[in-house]
Amino acid sequence: MRRFLLLLPLLLTGLLLFAWAESRRDPVVRRATLALADWPRGAKPIRVALVSDFHLGNSSTDVARLTRIADGISGERPDLILIAGDLVAGAQVESVPELAGPLSRLHAPLGVAAVPGNHDWGVGVARLRPVLDRAGVTLLQNQAIERGPLALGGLDDEATNHARPRRVLAALARLPGAWVVMGHTPDDAPFFARGLVLAGHTHCGQVVLPLLGPPISMSRYGERYRCGLVLEGARTVVIGAGTGTSNLPLRFGAPPDWWLLTLGPVR
Repeated sequence: MRRFLLLLPLLLTGLLLFAWAESRRDPVVRRATLALADWPRGAKPIRVALVSDFHLGNSSTDVARLTRIADGISGERPDLILIAGDLVAGAQVESVPELAGPLSRLHAPLGVAAVPGNHDWGVGVARLRPVLDRAGVTLLQNQAIERGPLALGGLDDEATNHARPRRVLAALARLPGAWVVMGHTPDDAPFFARGLVLAGHTHCGQVVLPLLGPPISMSRYGERYRCGLVLEGARTVVIGAGTGTSNLPLRFGAPPDWWLLTLGPVR
């Protein structure tokens, strides 16, 4: 027992170092092929990159790492790139202009679009928008736009009481194309009875303990929308782990990731 007690601080230090290294590792690229029932007749399938939660300014993500991540996403040659919020760490106002360089390296034929997250509201979306404009990123706040075969809805942040899902639904109803809704949190998903809902925010738990799971849930639905691909009748939800971390720069059992989705018709 004495030997174990002597080794315990070393074991804890080793776990913390591992979790810190995990928070800065290159993200896993997760892939899925999804058939959308309302796919426009004759339209070809497209590839959509979903990424979230950069948290630039947190010690897990600096400009060099975010640049490397952006290059990796563009290197997969997606048709459309979607960023589901929390681009910067909430207290890091000075990190906002630093976004421009890495984000300008994101390239896709159908463009790049983003929605705000709760940390983005922490620094002020008014500060964020001109930087995104310079980088060629379209910021959506309770709006819907056409992007190729998609009617793309963008929800503002729910956690800070800026989401207006009814407004997004009304905007989607005026557009042709398969419905895809992007929001920062997956908790808005039940509002949309059909289509594809894309989100981040949960970090897939960020720290997921063996047998116990994550100590904290970032979704009011708990495990239902913690992570990954969720099929619910006519609605499909994809929740990414994000590439950065919130608060503590540690990850365990939930590596950083982004998704490459191939979207097309039902066959």
